[in-house]
Amino acid sequence: MADIIRLADPGPAAAPALPQNADAEAALLGALMIDNRLAEDIQMKLRPDHFFEPLHARIYEAILKLIDRNMIASPVTLRPMFEADEEMKELGGPVYLAKLTGSGATVIGARDFADQVYDLALLRALIGVGREMVEEALDTSQDVDPKAQIESAESALYRVAEEGGGEGSVRTFAQATRMAVQMAEKALNTGGGLSGVTTGLEGINAKTGGLHHSDLLILAGRPGMGKTALATNIAFNAAQRLRRDMEDDITAEKSAGAAVAFFSLEMSADQLATRILSEQSGISSENLRMGKISQQDFRNLARAAAELESLPLYIDDTPGLTIAALRTRARRLKRQRQIGFIVVDYLQLLQGSGKAGDGNRVQEISEISRGLKTLAKELNVPVLALSQLSRAVEQREDKRPQLSDLRESGSIEQDADIVMFVYRDEYYVASREPKRPMEGDDAKVWDDHAKWMLDMERASGMSELIVAKQRHGATGKVKLRFEAKITRFSDYIEDSYVPEMRG
Repeated sequence: MADIIRLADPGPAAAPALPQNADAEAALLGALMIDNRLAEDIQMKLRPDHFFEPLHARIYEAILKLIDRNMIASPVTLRPMFEADEEMKELGGPVYLAKLTGSGATVIGARDFADQVYDLALLRALIGVGREMVEEALDTSQDVDPKAQIESAESALYRVAEEGGGEGSVRTFAQATRMAVQMAEKALNTGGGLSGVTTGLEGINAKTGGLHHSDLLILAGRPGMGKTALATNIAFNAAQRLRRDMEDDITAEKSAGAAVAFFSLEMSADQLATRILSEQSGISSENLRMGKISQQDFRNLARAAAELESLPLYIDDTPGLTIAALRTRARRLKRQRQIGFIVVDYLQLLQGSGKAGDGNRVQEISEISRGLKTLAKELNVPVLALSQLSRAVEQREDKRPQLSDLRESGSIEQDADIVMFVYRDEYYVASREPKRPMEGDDAKVWDDHAKWMLDMERASGMSELIVAKQRHGATGKVKLRFEAKITRFSDYIEDSYVPEMRG
């Protein structure tokens, strides 16, 4: 058998030098000492750790300190701060500061120097992330979890991409005014009253103006109230509106709909899909699961499924997500699928960073709610998070929820732009059914059950959405219809309502 031919070992290759430009750093520092006013713009973008040379980083930091104290930063005023600096001694002592200001022409190109120092710092950060990714991937000494490594790498890359983002968040009043006018124009073009993403329910749209970008919305309720059903309905309606608008050649920016990312930590993707199919086909979700459907039902189901195939609704049913992992996945969906609306079902099933080793759940929920609000602002999309309520509701005679019922943390109420509660009186009336009368029972048994039947008839199919907090408008209640068999909410129309006659 022939031996394997091996090429000669070329020996260890020299590590490539990190990208840097010490001359640009020196020229920038000289310009700043000549004209301190340049620091006003440059310090918004450039930090000391963006400099490659540690001495240059210390000089830049010292310049900013003096300017912050309303003092002149020059070689003379900086000299006492560097008398004992060992690295500067090697370069001839504080006289090095005077050398930096040797060319007054550097003032003209100061901003260009700052841009280059910043860009090179980003490249070094990118190299650092790449090295860390390689080292972690090569290290098999601990439990191997490639997915966690990928999420960690995405977060690290996003942090690099975010560098210097602070300057971009400062807008002139003229820019802010143009954005406000564009929002008003969108509300006008969608028929009035809707400046955000549609919920598909006119009553809620009229109350909130839709779901606004960068808002955190909390939808809370006790078990059995239908909060997941309402969130699913809203997600479907937003995705369907975007698809319809795109078919009508309306751009995503001008559409009242949005591509939706639905993070379902409680239900699986197929359970959510079953709910949506049930709603659209009009077939009970229970009958769908158990196969109790006719041939005609199946044809309706197949037609609904075909219509939903192109729906821009993306479901992530990964259990036990941390808030950091959810943010990573949301950013990825924003980049890949251009999502414009996020639903989280539900908030208490998310996990914090795990840094709080004392097991403080209130602190963890605070971290999660702040993380969701940050995500809404970062991606500029509405985030609808479902939340549990405490059992205190059950102890009151009036079961309608209040803000104080939000479970485990007051930070949820504080961080949210809108807090809504789902309440169905039918659920509680049904649980109070008295003894069913039988032949031989006295008149009171019959009367009690008759009264209960009247209460059930009044409450049947009725639901309330209580807007308990809203930064953009008034609080209040919105009446809705709820069809429990197909888990669908719809607008409530008074029996006395007569449509407007048009000539």
